[in-house]
Amino acid sequence: MQRGERCKNVTNENSNTKIEDKEALDSTLSPASAQQPQDETSLSELNSQEEEEVPIESPIEYAAEDTQEKGREEGVQTPPPLQEGEDPEHYWCHHVYQGPGVPQLTARAVIMGALIGGVMSLSNLYVGLKTGWGLGVAITACILSYSIWTTLHSLFPKIFKTQMSILENNCMQSCASSAGYSTGGTMVSAIAAYLILTGTHMSWGVLTIWTFFLAALGVCMAIPMKRQMINIEQLKFPSGIACAETLRSLHSHGAEAIRKAKALGIAGLGGGLLAFLRDGWGKIPGQIPFPGSICGYSMKSLTFSFDISGVMIAAGALVGWRVSWSMLLGGILCYGVLAPWMTNIGAIDSAALADSGYRTIVGWSTWTGAAIMVASGLTMFFMEWKTMARAFSGLANIFGKKKEKVHDPLEDIEVPTSWFMLGTLISGIGCILVLHFIFHTTWWMGLIAVVATFFLALVACRATGESDITPVGAMGKITQLTFGLLAPSNVTTNLMTAGLTAGAAGSSADLLTDLKSGYVLGANPRQQFLAQFSGIFAGTLVAVPAFYLIVPDASVLGGDQWPAPSAQVWAKVAELLKDGFSALHPTAQLGMLIGCLIGIAIPLLEKYLPEKMRKFIPSATGLGLAMVIPFYNSLSMFIGACIATYLEKKHKQMSDDYVVPVASGIIAGESLVGVAIALKMALPGLMKTLMPSKF
Repeated sequence: MQRGERCKNVTNENSNTKIEDKEALDSTLSPASAQQPQDETSLSELNSQEEEEVPIESPIEYAAEDTQEKGREEGVQTPPPLQEGEDPEHYWCHHVYQGPGVPQLTARAVIMGALIGGVMSLSNLYVGLKTGWGLGVAITACILSYSIWTTLHSLFPKIFKTQMSILENNCMQSCASSAGYSTGGTMVSAIAAYLILTGTHMSWGVLTIWTFFLAALGVCMAIPMKRQMINIEQLKFPSGIACAETLRSLHSHGAEAIRKAKALGIAGLGGGLLAFLRDGWGKIPGQIPFPGSICGYSMKSLTFSFDISGVMIAAGALVGWRVSWSMLLGGILCYGVLAPWMTNIGAIDSAALADSGYRTIVGWSTWTGAAIMVASGLTMFFMEWKTMARAFSGLANIFGKKKEKVHDPLEDIEVPTSWFMLGTLISGIGCILVLHFIFHTTWWMGLIAVVATFFLALVACRATGESDITPVGAMGKITQLTFGLLAPSNVTTNLMTAGLTAGAAGSSADLLTDLKSGYVLGANPRQQFLAQFSGIFAGTLVAVPAFYLIVPDASVLGGDQWPAPSAQVWAKVAELLKDGFSALHPTAQLGMLIGCLIGIAIPLLEKYLPEKMRKFIPSATGLGLAMVIPFYNSLSMFIGACIATYLEKKHKQMSDDYVVPVASGIIAGESLVGVAIALKMALPGLMKTLMPSKF
């Protein structure tokens, strides 16, 4: 079947929007990180602040040029370039869409995606409780799936007769991304904060239903946004383009794919071995304390140690130079200057400092760190008021109906509006019921939370499409502040409504990022949506029980093992809105004020200072985060950033080929073994709880 026959009866009049200027399709793409995190910090945000953008073709031109190159190699007719005034949907149907004959949504693609995503959800849970980040899994899943299936095809050709097609792997990464990224975000933020403040876990059934409804609501709410933002407006969604390019590279350069897969596998084994020797066998220590003291307080109590962990070093390699040196600066300021000073004047308990240094210090320093991150995030968000204006002005196009009923060539492959309406209705009602009956939120507040979630998800998706930054942290804080006014004494309502907004917004942006990959590759969006939705089940079934086993009670959060910085920030904001500023120590109040000023000043300086001076401005995220995690974590990330920066400057090709696979492998290997050890240690207590008569 020729490309032109796949979408018949297509005319420019079939779309409400035409491209009057070919330059409107031009876009810029920052060098893509393999990871897209969630919650308070985005790795893609962190990288985009450091490196200059590199102009490339628009996504639709990018896909067409790939098809033209392939056509020249195979001697077939190549598609013409996009003409000025031509409808992009018309062009995509004729020249990019691969048609129904290419395998996409298959059982093996969904099973592979569910397995990889389920495993990566454990890794994200581990990393999230350590750092507050959620790492995107799409590119890692692509490398793993391709290498696994290639190996199986080589070893058992009679059973695994064919390799997965590029569009099957695209559906696979959608399923894996949904399972590994979308379902666990609120567990390391709002859910963990709820545990910190209440001291009790919500029941397994409640958390399972809540997690499922959150992810489903976000996925369904993104349905009407896809066609407007991706097809018509051609928003970049850089991480989606990066994933599409990764799949093309894997399927066109087999040797390169095998090299990257081997690097990822070896790094994963190394990370897993380190975790086993440290946490399982106990043959190496967790930290090596620095000698000496500051103002009479030991370096160990001030968290000045070298952490024997590869996860944070690998995370630093992915985060980049600017954020990492900012974290080192913030860590030295917090633990080397402020902590001894505050202890001397009585703001920090000196006796408690000797027994539990990090937990004691962070009880004071979190207020300053949280103020920096919250103020910075909200300032950057509201500075992009044009993005918000475009988001809300696009509502008419998203829901508007055409005056004339004409044949829609994409009707059979796009996700229908009825799915949006039914899915949003069911998942929205589910969220309202849980809020009312479990968290004792009034009906009208639950309804406000769901309605507000759509508008905030709309803004978050547009921000992701334009900048690759998903501001779910800012979305959550806006909801926390809103319900802090509506229900000032109810911390549960505050946390759960904010968790609803942040979780759904993150899921919406994740879906559109994945659908962008499919758009560039010519995939069927309806089939890819089904793959994405199926991943919610796998992620929920794995992440929920793992959370209970890893975090048996509130006492493990906020300590050296699980700092849970995102949860600390969410809990502090809810606590502040409940108790007011008067409940804080005067120095903590002053720290909050200074933190807010710093958080507001840094984005303004980044925007208005000359470009040559911007590299000297620290990252607000780095400064704030350093005050809610131990110093040794900041030091490890700085070391990782130094290694990655050196390779990028001196060995560019090696950096391009190996930094992301090796860092991803270390994180996956060490975190998965760490989770396994934590589960093993928690299992006897769980069995005793479930079957007390047997113990």
